[in-house]
Amino acid sequence: MPLMIALQGYADAGQAVHNAGTHLLQALDSQPLAKFRVDDLVDYRSRRPGVTMDHSRVVDREELALTLDVVTDTEGQKFLLLSGPEPDLKWGAFSDAVLELARKFNVDRVVTLYAAPMTVPHTRPLVISAHSTNYQLTADYHTWDSRMILPGAAALDTELKLSRHGFETIGFTAHVPHYIAASDYPEATHNLLEAVSKVTGRKLPLTALESDIARVQSQLTEQVEESAEIGTVVQALEQQYDANAERIRRRKENTLLQPGQTMPTGDEIGAELEAFLANVARGETDGSSDAPEQRGVDPHKGAGEQPEEGRDSREKDDGEDGNA
Repeated sequence: MPLMIALQGYADAGQAVHNAGTHLLQALDSQPLAKFRVDDLVDYRSRRPGVTMDHSRVVDREELALTLDVVTDTEGQKFLLLSGPEPDLKWGAFSDAVLELARKFNVDRVVTLYAAPMTVPHTRPLVISAHSTNYQLTADYHTWDSRMILPGAAALDTELKLSRHGFETIGFTAHVPHYIAASDYPEATHNLLEAVSKVTGRKLPLTALESDIARVQSQLTEQVEESAEIGTVVQALEQQYDANAERIRRRKENTLLQPGQTMPTGDEIGAELEAFLANVARGETDGSSDAPEQRGVDPHKGAGEQPEEGRDSREKDDGEDGNA
């Protein structure tokens, strides 16, 4: 059974990861298998729950939930979903708990979601990049061909722990336009779930997101038309994107195409463009000053494993025997 990990917090531009997990739990039948004690894992000062006041009285507080659910797709097939706030504390204990659960429920593939702000326009195809212990799974996606050191995260730490214990892991990152990274960007959510569907064989409800995509794109178009400043930024990004896409197209046409072959697809051109932007960030070209926006954002490699701790951060589910 595949396991999908969607932790809110680290690398969640456009709220794409959080909304992916929320969308699946709302749209599909699910049953909780395990619940983690967030009091042991979350620093509330860095992730303050919302509190409701009504007529000068405190009446409610947002409840944070970090859970493992078994979800049934639209064709009756099951998969596991680990979702909720990213732990601030006890990463070692958390990853140990996930490893134990993965073994108990016979997980055969682990898919982790991320979303990173990138200097790309919203008017061009959204790129999904991938990293994996099985390189065959990344063949249809943009991949990074360099070694880099990135800030650690609980999701990356868990990926590392699972891969070191023999689990096949793959991570997908949506490249979200940096100027809208703080707002909901449903296209990123849609494309991440589409990628999950392809590598897990699970049929996910994507059609419902299309109306949200159209609504947000319409709002962005309206804002661009109303603001000359925003329009200038988007136009500059479009010109940069298109110029490099054309350069890539010509190179492929002149060097790669043989009789009977077709032109590269939009996804292929987009992947090549993102590789060019990554080179700019590493200082390998004479690119623009946009490059610093990209450094250290893509969570694809290198989260060091944290010291292992006790497993007191888990809460037994009423229907389980202490594995959560």
